[in-house]
Amino acid sequence: MSETHIKSIDSNDMILTLCQSVSNVITTATGCKTNYAPLIQKITKTILSPDIGTFVMFTGSFSGMVVLNFPKETAMEIYTKYMKNMGMKDDEIAKNYTQEEVSNTLGELMNQILGNFTRIISEDLHIRIDQSQPKMLVLPREVQISISVNLDNPKYGKVTFNTEGGNVFYVELAMDDTSFVALKGFESRTELSPDDILEQYKQV
Repeated sequence: MSETHIKSIDSNDMILTLCQSVSNVITTATGCKTNYAPLIQKITKTILSPDIGTFVMFTGSFSGMVVLNFPKETAMEIYTKYMKNMGMKDDEIAKNYTQEEVSNTLGELMNQILGNFTRIISEDLHIRIDQSQPKMLVLPREVQISISVNLDNPKYGKVTFNTEGGNVFYVELAMDDTSFVALKGFESRTELSPDDILEQYKQV
């Protein structure tokens, strides 16, 4: 395995890794390609917005929070394709985004996404990151979430994702404005492929 010579890893690199985890996990879960815009939008706060918002906090070598906001059309597309990909019949699938099964499924996907993200970051940078359990809310209107973890000069970013069905959802990341500078070359571990991720989920 070759050595990786990294000068610096910063919050933008973390957001890119998060976007790759979101895309890989949802693509694998639904069997349909999920893409993200090649731009990071600078924001000043994280917001849970209608129709389903889910968030999870992480702590360790650096701290932060990830928020995923799903309009109802997107929530139903991802939920329905995920259930069908798992072999569930049409008459067993929820028909309305307000049903508990939909938010629970998106919460499960959030848990998988953060598990993949923190594992990649922890292994590639040789650091420790722990995540909390995802929280989900079905929202009639926009609300602001106050981050309950201590952040050193927090940095915020937002990325737009597109589903194969033409719907959108949004990923927001708030984290310490930090960077990691390599003292020496070190081994880079191989990132899990979508097939590897799916195989892990089947074993749960």
